[in-house]
Amino acid sequence: MDTFSICTAADWDMEFKKHEQETAISDLESGKIIFCPQLSFNVDPSEQTLFIPYLINKKTKNISFNLKEKRLKGIKADQKYQVCLKSMLTRFSEQANYFMNSLFSHYTNSLDIGRTSYRPVQVKNRKTSARKDDRRLHVDAFAANPNHGNRILRLFSNINPYGEHRVWRIGENFKDVAQRFLPKINKPIPGSAKFLHWLGITKSIRTHYDHIMLKLHDRMKLDIDYQEQVKYKEISFPPGTSWIVSTDQVSHAAISGQYVLEQTFYLPTTAMVNPKKAPLHILETLIGHYLI
Repeated sequence: MDTFSICTAADWDMEFKKHEQETAISDLESGKIIFCPQLSFNVDPSEQTLFIPYLINKKTKNISFNLKEKRLKGIKADQKYQVCLKSMLTRFSEQANYFMNSLFSHYTNSLDIGRTSYRPVQVKNRKTSARKDDRRLHVDAFAANPNHGNRILRLFSNINPYGEHRVWRIGENFKDVAQRFLPKINKPIPGSAKFLHWLGITKSIRTHYDHIMLKLHDRMKLDIDYQEQVKYKEISFPPGTSWIVSTDQVSHAAISGQYVLEQTFYLPTTAMVNPKKAPLHILETLIGHYLI
């Protein structure tokens, strides 16, 4: 299967034809990356001061932004920088939200906008633990935020002002990942999900699905032999381009690059055109029972 699907949109406020929307949804649900080579996020001259890596707290990978609360997390800069960054991330989030709802009109009223992030650190130089190392192939799952089967859709935009590409690796398809690692995943300890929620470690109760997805994420990253031997494609996203991917489905790794914006969305599987392509359905089919 081809890794890429090309979207020729050049503006964030594009209106798409029905056949373009149908193709985009089919490609996204099939695990393709929708690459938008002409979709560039414009950084205002006043925001050029944000191209410094030490804006970020050393304990975090990214600066995250909650659009609803207008709250930044992971930044250590003074108030002047915070105001400027909030302005840029608000604009990016609003444009990304409009674009996603226009391109994927079938998902309208079902897409739930999540966090926005700014990634100013050079990926290839970042020191972190193996579980947090995004240079290792993985599928997304969140330890503190169970998503109960909802899809994780992400829109990225490379705003690097120095011409540096964002380099990714794309691994094997989700079914192959699941078949490889499922035999190594034990069932959750009875009562552990409620206990973790009671302690405040998770924001909601982990389902069996969330347990499996988190274990897949961790086992992929921690398996050095797998990381070295599995087949992958290396792809490059130039500055001034954007791309959309289902990161809970597509095995991916960010190898290098700096200064990227990202907007997360959540989508119920019931809103999909073909729910059978969701990780939830694939896992339930392989295991033989419901996980939610």
